[in-house]
Amino acid sequence: MSATVDTLTVELGTRSYPILIGEGLLRDAALVGRHVPARDVLIVSNTTVAPLYLEALEAALSTRRTVATLLPDGETYKTLDTVARILDVLVANRFGRDCAVAALGGGVVGDMAGFAASVYQRGVAFVQVPTTLLAQVDSAVGGKTGVNHPGGKNLIGAFHQPAAVLADTATLSTLAPRELRAGLAEVVKYGLIHDSGFFAWLETHADALLAGDAGALAHVIRRSCEIKAAIVGRDEHEHGERALLNFGHTFGHAIESATGFSRWLHGEAVAAGMAMAARMSHESGWLGRADLERVIRLIERLGLPTEVEAVSPETMLAHMRIDKKVLDGRIRLVLLRAIGEAFVTAEYDGERLRHTLEAHLR
Repeated sequence: MSATVDTLTVELGTRSYPILIGEGLLRDAALVGRHVPARDVLIVSNTTVAPLYLEALEAALSTRRTVATLLPDGETYKTLDTVARILDVLVANRFGRDCAVAALGGGVVGDMAGFAASVYQRGVAFVQVPTTLLAQVDSAVGGKTGVNHPGGKNLIGAFHQPAAVLADTATLSTLAPRELRAGLAEVVKYGLIHDSGFFAWLETHADALLAGDAGALAHVIRRSCEIKAAIVGRDEHEHGERALLNFGHTFGHAIESATGFSRWLHGEAVAAGMAMAARMSHESGWLGRADLERVIRLIERLGLPTEVEAVSPETMLAHMRIDKKVLDGRIRLVLLRAIGEAFVTAEYDGERLRHTLEAHLR
């Protein structure tokens, strides 16, 4: 069986790699085989995804030696202890430096499998096989890997680019509605930071996206990956422009860590974080009132939160101060001048930040 494939490229010189988007990719053995660069492959998945798609991936790799390891599902397991379990399997099965690790699942699986690949024998090949919308539009692309620490989100990790990203859109048919909505938060982010026309398209196609319309989802996956691939190609290690991809994330990561990584999906926290970042942009005199209202309205229209319960401004600020974008003790924020135009700044009024938090915390 041959799938229809839409291909983009992350341009990183000799380390460039393709993003393949299409329905039924997992069942195209020839395609999968071309993009998994190893004879020995460790498939990392979790207890939710594996019963649905592990057999298909193993069949596509039937000419290779494959070993599968299944992790518990959830952000609370995104830890060094879980990564150690992956490394133990690699060692126990005598995988060499010419092996590959394939991440079959969402962002948590991809982050941990990629981190394990980055440190095993000082780095082995890695392939992303994302099965959630959030992973297909965002986390599977760009080479960020890592785990959480009780003190903060993604504080331990490495940049390790995949050899390929295989985004089979058929996997979205089994995605829970809450997970679909969480993925749409990252899609909204791309419109806000880079493409006002795309944001307007999302406003008019919200119902189709929420209904899981295949054509609408394929469009947002491609456009999101186009934007991220271009930015990563220009700034792989986040020395400048790539920081814009963290719009809403300084607030969102603080929400996740303040609530023990257990109550919020990542996309939900990012949605609330984007609402806070948009309000902070307005409070600071950059973003107009009408644009602020459009941002809040679309987030809510997609069934995503804009407010946070049982977290104080003091707790939020404490967690924001250990964000990776903090420099010289100053929290840097990604804010908006307009929909489609984002920038990074540490030049803002601290009282306005507190007022912003108070407006969204209950």
